[in-house]
Amino acid sequence: METPNNPGTGSPLDIPAQQVLPNSTAALVLGIISIPTCICYGIVGLVCGIIAIILASKGKDLYKQNPSLYTAASYNNLNAGKVCGIIGTCLSGLFLLYVIVALAFYGMVLGSLLDVFSLPQ
Repeated sequence: METPNNPGTGSPLDIPAQQVLPNSTAALVLGIISIPTCICYGIVGLVCGIIAIILASKGKDLYKQNPSLYTAASYNNLNAGKVCGIIGTCLSGLFLLYVIVALAFYGMVLGSLLDVFSLPQ
């Protein structure tokens, strides 16, 4: 006599439940956080964006090994996290470059002002 709880009987219970990709939510959250935090001198957004890209790449490799094991929604979250991480990393890099150039410019201006207004010896 076959029961639905016995494995290998061909019942719908034999189909393994799909799982959420590990770190798909973390990649999405870090990718989203990397965009608004790019104005924190570019450092926070850069770190969050790079971590999101790494987590998304690892998750994508895991998904490619066995796509039927994971849900499509978690794969979409993974892709969205990677895209947001790339955008956040680019914005943070540009803002960090802007901060470095601005500090160098203001340093040169301040140095020349000190030379102009220095006391004669």
